[in-house]
Amino acid sequence: MDMRKMQHSNYMDLAIEEAKRALLSNDVPIGCIIVKDGCVIGRGYNTRERDQTAIGHAEINAIREACAAVGSWRLSGCTLYVTLEPCPMCMGAIINARIDTVVFGAYDVKAGCAGTLADFCRIGFNHVPEVLGGIREIACSTMLSEFFEALRK
Repeated sequence: MDMRKMQHSNYMDLAIEEAKRALLSNDVPIGCIIVKDGCVIGRGYNTRERDQTAIGHAEINAIREACAAVGSWRLSGCTLYVTLEPCPMCMGAIINARIDTVVFGAYDVKAGCAGTLADFCRIGFNHVPEVLGGIREIACSTMLSEFFEALRK
C-alpha cells in the first residue's frame, strides 16, 4: 500500500471512531474529521436524531468545528474524511468552505454527490475539491449495514 493511501486509511479510522459515537444516540453511524497540516481541526458525527435537526450531518458538524478552530469560513488546505459519500447538502457545504480534498469510505447510491448518484465536482462550481472514494470501504459500509439491519428487527 502506498504511503498516501495508508495515511488516508489512518485518518479514516478516526472518522470511523466518530461514526461509533453516533450510535450512542441511535443515529446513522456516519463520522467525519477535517485535517489541516497533519492536525485534526474538526470532528463530527450524525446528530440528527439527538438534536432533531435535518442539518445534523457529520460533515456539517465537523465543518462548523473546523471553521471555529481556524477562525474563518474558508477551509483551504484541509482534507475532509467521512465514512459515507457526502449528500447534496454536505457536498455543497464542502464546496462553499473551499475544502481541498474529500476522502470518503462507503459509496452512497441513494444520495452520494461526489460521483455516485450525482457529481457536484463536474457541475462548474467556483471551487472543485479533489475526491477519493472507497478508503476503508468495507469497514464503513459494514457499520452502516449492521445499523440498518438492527433497525429492521
